[in-house]
Amino acid sequence: MKISDLVAEYIVRRLEECDGSAEIKRNELADMLGCVPSQINYVITSRFTQEQGYIVESRRGGGGYIRITRVCTGRDSAIMHLVNAVGERITAAEARIMLRNMQLGGLLEPYEADLMLSALTEKAFTSASPDIRDAIRASIMKNMLLTAFAAKQ
Repeated sequence: MKISDLVAEYIVRRLEECDGSAEIKRNELADMLGCVPSQINYVITSRFTQEQGYIVESRRGGGGYIRITRVCTGRDSAIMHLVNAVGERITAAEARIMLRNMQLGGLLEPYEADLMLSALTEKAFTSASPDIRDAIRASIMKNMLLTAFAAKQ
């Protein structure tokens, strides 16, 4: 498992334990997981964004912290928010992160996330021109999300 996945899972567990809002000391978490603090920053800026349903606040200094709060929305609202967050283009890495967050948030089963991810990888788009891959990927991802969530209703 990649260190970024370990960091994200730790943060999600903390959010669940703390009713959706957790304070994290970046240096302490980096020491605990055996990584550099910049890896913590990377995970937070890529996986815990406002578009993905989180509010991130930080305070610098000796007693500094990073506070991450999960924005509580209804399931349907969260789904439409995610579909809109995909936008007109999405990279394979961004799609993987979004699907992982949806899985960790309970919106997708692991099998569903893995199946969607397999259709959105770079390898799946090798025959498409590089300048249109991200646009095609975004369209496919939106359709898969809408189909998956419609089937659960």
